[in-house]
Amino acid sequence: MFADWTFGRRLAAAFTVAGIVFVCLITLAFLATNSLIANDATVSHTYAVKENLAQLLSDLKDAETGQRGYVITGDESYLEPYTAALPHITNVLGTLKTLTADNPHQQDRWGRIEPLIASKLAVLKQTIDLRRTQGFDAALAVVNNGSGKAVMDQIRGVLADADKEETDLLTQRNAATEQSATSAISVIFWGGLAGAIATGLIGWFITRALSHQIGAAVGHVQSSSAELQAAATQQATGVKEQVTSMSEINTTISELLATSRQIAESAQRVTQISEQTTSAARSGDGTVDRANDSISGIRRQVDQVVGHMLDLGKKSQQIGAVLDIVTELAEQTNILSINATIEAVGAGESGKRFSIVADEIRKLADRVSISAKEIRALIDDVRSSVNTTVMATETGSKAVDSGTRQFGDVATLFREIASLVVTTTEAAREIELSTKQQATAVEQVNIAIANVAQATRETEASAGQTIQTATELATTSRDLLRLVKSKAA
Repeated sequence: MFADWTFGRRLAAAFTVAGIVFVCLITLAFLATNSLIANDATVSHTYAVKENLAQLLSDLKDAETGQRGYVITGDESYLEPYTAALPHITNVLGTLKTLTADNPHQQDRWGRIEPLIASKLAVLKQTIDLRRTQGFDAALAVVNNGSGKAVMDQIRGVLADADKEETDLLTQRNAATEQSATSAISVIFWGGLAGAIATGLIGWFITRALSHQIGAAVGHVQSSSAELQAAATQQATGVKEQVTSMSEINTTISELLATSRQIAESAQRVTQISEQTTSAARSGDGTVDRANDSISGIRRQVDQVVGHMLDLGKKSQQIGAVLDIVTELAEQTNILSINATIEAVGAGESGKRFSIVADEIRKLADRVSISAKEIRALIDDVRSSVNTTVMATETGSKAVDSGTRQFGDVATLFREIASLVVTTTEAAREIELSTKQQATAVEQVNIAIANVAQATRETEASAGQTIQTATELATTSRDLLRLVKSKAA
């Protein structure tokens, strides 16, 4: 099933697996880091509670220090630490309650320490008031009775218990933080290593699979390009033979055109002689000798026309044979172009250029075939005209022979001779008309042959371009195959 996957699907699968691996790694790292941050926050929270405990004890000491200084000296300036500590004690105690709202043990301690702090502050205020109103001895008596010290010792004990509990919590939370840090480091390191190994294995597997697939495709392209190159070479050889055949046909057509013009001139001369013969026959007995000479000249011209007609028939047959070769070459070229088109379609996107070239070659072959058919039709017309001319010439020749045999009876058969001469004149005119048509047809054949030659030259150029393109494709496929093999190795 995996072997049938496309190139893009394999890459998508590889990136998907790698993405899943890294998402799992990121998730584990996030959870470990989040746990580390949470534990670190609890440690910071514990430190904040311990700092406030210490601050509360410090504020109580400041208040007691200011009270003692004032009791001893009576100087109001010594009450500044006492005055500053009173509101701060309340604030710190409120902060401690907020920070330990989730700890019922600590909340119980704050419930026990509040009245103790109030009692301590009441004793301090009492001594300060006695010092102001009754003097040093009255205030000293309150200090010496030990009630303030006893309350302060209780406060210290409660704060010490609270600090000890926070210290135990701090130890536990530090251990949890270290464990979270170790877990995070392990997850990041080993997870990253596993992800890198998994990604490397996936990349190796995909690279190997794709290299094999691309190598097979390149091998197929290389084979197709070799076949296309061989077909293009064969086509070029056929086109060269076709060019040679076109040259021979062009030469033959030129000779046929010259022969047609010569036949036209001869037919024109035959017409002139026929007219002269008619005039001589009408002149009477005095022109019999000249008529005899004219008839002899007509006979020679007719024989010459017959010879030209026969020669023209032979050359028409030669042209027909050459056209058979041209038709066969056109059919072979068409077959080669169809094979090249099939091979180009099999090559996919890389064969589009070859498909266009093969299509142009097929069109040129079709043009050659059509032109050959037109030439064959013209040659058939020429043959028909030649046959008509030969028949007409034979009729004239028979008429001349009959006139020659009966020349002794000129007096009695003179009118018949004149009629036969008229018939000969008409035949000569028909010959002249046929030869003119033949000359026109030959000129058209010559133009068609020129078009075929031009198409053949274009086909030859296209075949050369096909060979060059096939060679470039073979070179590219070999380079790509070598690159794929080197990557796979």
